[in-house]
Amino acid sequence: MMSMTPFSCVSSAALDESSETEQPGDRRFSELMTMADWLQLPTDVRRRFSKKLGSGAAIYTGHVSLCRISGIGWLLAQTLRVIGAPLPLSDTPGMPTVVSVTEEGASGGQNWTRIYGRPSGFPQVIHSTKRFSGPTGLEEYVGAGIRMALTLSVKKSALIFTSAGYFVQFGRWSIRLPRWLEPGRTIVSHREIAEGAFLFTLDLVHPWFGTLVHQVAIYREVEPCSAASF
Repeated sequence: MMSMTPFSCVSSAALDESSETEQPGDRRFSELMTMADWLQLPTDVRRRFSKKLGSGAAIYTGHVSLCRISGIGWLLAQTLRVIGAPLPLSDTPGMPTVVSVTEEGASGGQNWTRIYGRPSGFPQVIHSTKRFSGPTGLEEYVGAGIRMALTLSVKKSALIFTSAGYFVQFGRWSIRLPRWLEPGRTIVSHREIAEGAFLFTLDLVHPWFGTLVHQVAIYREVEPCSAASF
């Protein structure tokens, strides 16, 4: 859950230093947290989540270092193919992966496109949009009217996204799924592990069936080619 504690162990000097060294950027993520929590994140993490994309893109490349999918998790992932397959379909480690982030003009959010290599056949492509709306101020839209509300928190210098309810949109109407129909709690973490490299972890944990999906990937940011280079 988001921390709303008004007190902080971050000194005023640290606040001043941060405001002097960080350039103004996209504040949509940072405004969902207290300044104390935001400043617990490493500088590179804050930079990634405050980058103004404009008409450009942020691109990250890496590989899946670990993926475990339970039997029920595999069945769920296959079932969700009908709405775009938002869960990993392969548990083979070492597969290459690419993530791109672009602005989504209609909702004022961000499009996240994740590409995962597979041992054979075409790679899996997962599309979702992070929208700065909904009951928590942030939600993930995966298609077919399915939305997942998210909260932001910080744990051991990692940025944590945690699901806070799933919703189905029918035109102007939005219905929250009852808890017994939810696939479980989704927890995504973004943790800096080296200069320019970060660890992405996805966990889907069901209250009855335990961990359905556990995926770990390592990424580095790359500079996208400009049109002038062609």
